[in-house]
Amino acid sequence: MTIEDVVSRIEKLNSGLATFWAASNGWAPVEAAGLLTKSRLDWQASLSKTLRLWLREPSTALSDGELILAWSNLGSLLEGTLKLLLSVFYMDYKADLDVLKKANAFDHKKQKAFSPDGLTLQPLKIFVKEHDLIGADGNALVDLVQERRNTIHAFKDKPLGDGAELQLAMRGYLVLLRRVNERLPYPDNVYAPREI
Repeated sequence: MTIEDVVSRIEKLNSGLATFWAASNGWAPVEAAGLLTKSRLDWQASLSKTLRLWLREPSTALSDGELILAWSNLGSLLEGTLKLLLSVFYMDYKADLDVLKKANAFDHKKQKAFSPDGLTLQPLKIFVKEHDLIGADGNALVDLVQERRNTIHAFKDKPLGDGAELQLAMRGYLVLLRRVNERLPYPDNVYAPREI
């Protein structure tokens, strides 16, 4: 599959996820629906389209600045996908106090879970890894994208990877997005987002 096709499938899946889950009142539990309706799932769809900005021939033709922004783009999508997953399963998420505390996703003062939509990638990563929600390949992808994305904050030299590695990560993100979509409950299969 070409990288353009990969991005098209990411766009279609994220657009479908945004359409369904932004209007999940009456389907999702009340607290989960509240999180999902206020979330900017439309930004996930928009950020998916911006992945096209980083497609070059040859793939190594991205400047360092473009590569940093491309990793940030992919990192934002990845973070949003994990937030969606945990928001849909919010009742299970907030009940797991031990893992929430381990992930630093628990407010000790208020004695309750931080909402998934307010978490950074690190606690999301710890939580999904502890529950094996995205598999070893998904965990490795999160680690890679987080490391590359964090170069946006760097003053000292850090590895950026290259356009070829970025395109492999985009392919990995499509696999992760499929996996998350397959885990999400739908009232009927007809509502599940499709990539083609």
